[in-house]
Amino acid sequence: MRLHLFEFEDLEWFPDVIRKGQTDYLHFMINKFNIYKPAAGAVKELMDNSGCYNILDLCSGGGGGMDLLQSELENITGKDIHITLSDKFPNIEAFNKIKQSSGGKLDYISSPVDAQSFGIQQGSIVTIFSAFHHFNPGDAKKIIRQAVKNNAPIAIFEGAAKDIKNFLGILLFTPLIFLVITPFMKPFRFSRLFFTYIIPLIPITTVWDGLVSILRMYSPDEMLKMANSLEQKGYIWKSGTIKNQIGTSIVYLTGYKSK
Repeated sequence: MRLHLFEFEDLEWFPDVIRKGQTDYLHFMINKFNIYKPAAGAVKELMDNSGCYNILDLCSGGGGGMDLLQSELENITGKDIHITLSDKFPNIEAFNKIKQSSGGKLDYISSPVDAQSFGIQQGSIVTIFSAFHHFNPGDAKKIIRQAVKNNAPIAIFEGAAKDIKNFLGILLFTPLIFLVITPFMKPFRFSRLFFTYIIPLIPITTVWDGLVSILRMYSPDEMLKMANSLEQKGYIWKSGTIKNQIGTSIVYLTGYKSK
């Protein structure tokens, strides 16, 4: 059963300083544990089948894990891989830091990008990491349809499956993790310290959004059903789960237009 409760991060009025605190945390955790390393194999398969080696990443948040993914893709494909980050609420400071550290191999779109009506250059793959659950079924289907409309390959990944282990892990351990890692998160922000240790809005809203994310998750079968329900023909779809190095399951959907 999927419950589409609200997440603070989705709300227009949600203070940007708290939103950045959330995305900085996710960036730190995804990079620290290289959560999406196994996703590189699925993206490589999509690249091999489509001949596309550039990526437009939607709903990038703080860009967590994309620098590691880019390096891994170059290692396993032997190609130059360029990734463009985008978001409805772009975290320019985080994006710019990633761009500089990658030598420009990761770039970003500074204006807001709507995941349901994006444009894309020919030869690029659309990716979404840890964000597909933010959309109700109708809007989620629009994202897939928009990729198909642009004849673009698409890869969707969620860093956790819907199960009680992940739910309890977020509830019990996320507050403790915040207490330990906050001083070491980059870029350094006094606001992050204040809204973690004095008025703990960042950890509280992050825990709530994390729990709701689990309740909102789509299963591989649900994502595959969305893709197969589109009227456009000629796409080859694949869904499933991949284990990452910390033992949790990455849920994914990939699709590309057959040649």
